[in-house]
Amino acid sequence: MRLEKSFRSGVIGFFTLMLSSVWLASAAWAVDFSLKDTQGKTHNLSDYQGKFVVVNFWATWCPPCREEIPELIRFHDAHHAKDAVVWGVSYERTDPSKLAKFIDEQMISYPVMPMNPGQPSPFGSIRGLPTTVLVAPDGSIARTHLGGISHDVIERYMREWCQSPAGKENKICR
Repeated sequence: MRLEKSFRSGVIGFFTLMLSSVWLASAAWAVDFSLKDTQGKTHNLSDYQGKFVVVNFWATWCPPCREEIPELIRFHDAHHAKDAVVWGVSYERTDPSKLAKFIDEQMISYPVMPMNPGQPSPFGSIRGLPTTVLVAPDGSIARTHLGGISHDVIERYMREWCQSPAGKENKICR
């Protein structure tokens, strides 16, 4: 009898611990990291807590990356003052002056941060370019998208997150 009761309380304790671990993992800021943009300004991911952050890994030599730039500009321009920003992470080895020229030619309005592909990504391995990580306002990873992305798809991912239990609790989704 005592063994059965002890076993039962152990099982309940184990599941309580597991559930609280899952809750704490989802409630914590997923990743915080800093990158310097091409202007020398440091951007900290946690500075944008309360907004969605679209972290787009791309390269100037990548055709699908180049194709999605107008969509990312449109998204950033529509959202940056209220609920979301775009970070362009140039995931390649390139001359800073060539990158600056490319940014000017493409009229990119969001910050672009160079990152050496040998440097590990804070979101794990980058399997291909472009890769977009949508960081939710609470710091969790809302979605990772491999391949070209559009303004409409990013907005759909935001709506989907806002319909999740965590999103329903977040003021930006109301």
